[in-house]
Amino acid sequence: MSLKIRLARAGAKKRPYYHIVIADSRSPRDGRFIEKVGAYNPMLPSDHAERVRLTSERITHWLSQGALPTDRVARFLGNAGLIAKPTWNEQPKQAAPKKKAQERAAAAAKAAAAV
Repeated sequence: MSLKIRLARAGAKKRPYYHIVIADSRSPRDGRFIEKVGAYNPMLPSDHAERVRLTSERITHWLSQGALPTDRVARFLGNAGLIAKPTWNEQPKQAAPKKKAQERAAAAAKAAAAV
C-alpha cells in the first residue's frame, strides 16, 4: 500500500477548504483516508497564521513510514521546515517552443549570422 500526504477538498461551492490527509494512493481525492494531519484554507491571506495548519509530529511519523507528499503539500511541508524545500521549474516543458518553431528560430539565426 503506497501512502500519500495530500489534500482532500471540503467547504462549500466557491469557498474551498482542504484537509491535509494521509491516504492510500488508490483511494479517491475526497474518499477514505487514514488520518487527518492538517488543514489548508486558501481563502485566508497568504500571510495569515491559520492559512496552513500542520501536525508536525504525525507528519514526520508518516514520512518515516514512507508516505510521499503531493506537490502542493510538499511546498507546505518545505515552508514549515519538515522536509527540504522542493524546487520548481519556472517554465514547464509544455510552454517550450515546439519542433517547427525551434527549426524556424534556428533558420532565422543562421540567416542573420550569414548576413
